Amino acid sequence: MAPIRVVLLDIEGTVCPISFVKDVLFPYALEALPGTLKAKWDSPEFAPYRAAFPAEHAGSQESLAAHVRDLMSKDLKISYLKSLQGYLWETGYRNGELKAPLFLDVAPQLARWREHGGVKVMIYSSGSVPAQKLLFGHTNGEPSDILPWLSDFFDTVNAGPKQEKASYEKIAAKHQEYPIGEWLFLSDNVKEVEAAKQAGMQSYIVDRPGNAELSEEARKEHRVIKSFEEIGDL
Repeated sequence: MAPIRVVLLDIEGTVCPISFVKDVLFPYALEALPGTLKAKWDSPEFAPYRAAFPAEHAGSQESLAAHVRDLMSKDLKISYLKSLQGYLWETGYRNGELKAPLFLDVAPQLARWREHGGVKVMIYSSGSVPAQKLLFGHTNGEPSDILPWLSDFFDTVNAGPKQEKASYEKIAAKHQEYPIGEWLFLSDNVKEVEAAKQAGMQSYIVDRPGNAELSEEARKEHRVIKSFEEIGDL
């Protein structure tokens, strides 16, 4: 097996609990939405977010808000929704209301890989790149801002859907100095792990508290870890 030179990380269910997104970030966005629409509706700052929505939902504050609530109730991972969510979360992160609760093994292991192994750590999440940077810039750890430890960020806009082989090929192609076989993708999602493997990456399933139960078939076909510490030095 090739040595690992890049670790590519999913976020929810991998580096932080799924409950942080579902029980903290999503409600925060919904609560902030009406006031933000009222204050920013005609502002140049908000214009790109509004323009990204389908025309039938971007004509009024009420229509856009209803569409957002509908999409979020179905947990649909649509790029224009993810961009708006990141915009809504920014205030909460900046004022200290929101801090990402990383699993205890995450920050120490990222530092270890980076400092001792020279391994690059990158992020691939369905959340927008700006939202990813907010999360890693405002964690509950010390230091709170671990953005300097991360080398690149990918989402469904700049890479593609996470369950498609081509997305992982596209990510690796951006960093051609690292052959795709020297990448390790970590995720709680079995289909994402399978897609990464099909592309040629190494990939493990991360089984964290609160994640969906894994099938026996998944446990047989893939390496499953409960902590990044199980990977050790790279």
